[in-house]
Amino acid sequence: MKFLIFGDVFGEMGRKALSAALPDLRDEYEPDSVIVNIENIAHGKGISPESMKDALSWDADVLTTGDHAWDNVKGVEMLGDPTIPVIRPANYFDDVPGRGWHVYSKGAFRVAVINMQGQVFFRNDPLNPFHTLDALLKNPEINEADIILVDFHTEATSEHRGFGFYADGRIAGVFGTHTHVPTADAQILPEGTGYITDIGMVGALDSIIGMDKKASLKQFTTQIRHKFEPADSGPVELNALLLEVDPTKNKATSIAHIRKIL
Repeated sequence: MKFLIFGDVFGEMGRKALSAALPDLRDEYEPDSVIVNIENIAHGKGISPESMKDALSWDADVLTTGDHAWDNVKGVEMLGDPTIPVIRPANYFDDVPGRGWHVYSKGAFRVAVINMQGQVFFRNDPLNPFHTLDALLKNPEINEADIILVDFHTEATSEHRGFGFYADGRIAGVFGTHTHVPTADAQILPEGTGYITDIGMVGALDSIIGMDKKASLKQFTTQIRHKFEPADSGPVELNALLLEVDPTKNKATSIAHIRKIL
């Protein structure tokens, strides 16, 4: 089974780019399933009813998020809507809005996608993702799935590498989101788990992680906080992961990073 997985879609430029490119990408790579991280689709932070219209038009099987999932008040209610396949990090308490995983069918096989957030360098306080993974793999709904994947939304590359090796052999894939910067380490780990530290974003190329570079440079050079706005012109970088999995073994058979400039 072939998965086409997109990193953080950032703001209006990212949404428009993916909407325009996705039909051709489906023709080119012929995925069985599409997964998209949408935590930054509403002006760079969170989700909104307006931006969700674009996300739903992509016909993705799962929409993952991260630490910005709750930033837009208008989007919080959608996290609990059972008709929308959107998930937030699973390593939060049950009373936090949203759900942490989604299970769906593809042909004869069941796929479970888990969203998880790291702890290192984050201001909020998620539960330990390593211990949460252990608990979730005992959940009957997840345990009975033929394929298990994790979007690990984290800042520190060391935490991500550690999580990948911790999960190796128990799930089919761990793919990183959050930093918006693609890493060159797509690989199949020793026990069969497909892995990449960060897929990268779908957003403005001439930007600083999606934001207009002027405000970021002012803050770096003056130490005074400035209001950030998403970049709104120029080319877009599109980063994705093509992951092939043997559903009879819950193991990755092929992995490749995709980067296109639109």
